[in-house]
Amino acid sequence: MTTRSPAADRPASVDLAEAPLRQARNSAALWTATGRSRGHEVVRRRGFVAVDGGERVGMRILIQEPDLDQGERDELSELVRRAAGPVNAEDPFSSTDLAHLGMRSWQMPVMLRPPAPVDAPALDVIKVRRPEDLQAAERIVIESFELTGFEPHRPGELFPMTFVEQPGVDVFVALYDGVAAGAGVTVVADGVGSHYWVGTSSAFRSRGAGRAVMLGSLAHLAHLPVTLTASKLGRPLYESLGYTVAAPSTWWASTPA
Repeated sequence: MTTRSPAADRPASVDLAEAPLRQARNSAALWTATGRSRGHEVVRRRGFVAVDGGERVGMRILIQEPDLDQGERDELSELVRRAAGPVNAEDPFSSTDLAHLGMRSWQMPVMLRPPAPVDAPALDVIKVRRPEDLQAAERIVIESFELTGFEPHRPGELFPMTFVEQPGVDVFVALYDGVAAGAGVTVVADGVGSHYWVGTSSAFRSRGAGRAVMLGSLAHLAHLPVTLTASKLGRPLYESLGYTVAAPSTWWASTPA
């Protein structure tokens, strides 16, 4: 069962200027929990967190400060060069240049929603506790985000059952006539919530599953400030739910050889 520290749900005070830092910290909490649940190596430094999933899953890097020192830059560069699989890096401050490592970049906005009431979803939304529901969420996320590193699908590889046992982590599934149609992950850390992996099965596109997942998962975050990083397609939905753009986040990905 998911556990939380006594202060985990105590709301923090967050304004737009602070949203990138809060997103950085929350992303680090997500990926640290992910790494622990999968048994992957987690490297924590002042300026970054790196989770190494090996050749099949790849490495995820979360920039934590806008001012990495030379030692941190050198270590991060060495981690990227030695990575056995693909590398993806998230920099909410847009301050760390990884182009010298042959990585391509793009930007997506960090968004912030203040504490506010949440409407009820039009579809049933469940908080995942059963292995079969977690596997359904897994399949939806792999399809929605084209996570080819997780294909062919191996149940429990993306989301092991130990993932939903990590502090502050919850997975949600939206049901359309009893069938899993949408999925998403929330993380609460240091009084701030955030959303990840919000996706819809191709069989249920344009039927409200994405909105339902967001509303259903927001219900337990309504008293907290909530951040997320928005794709171009997702931004209109998030704006309709009360999110405001705070700053551009730069994402980096290794270029296939």
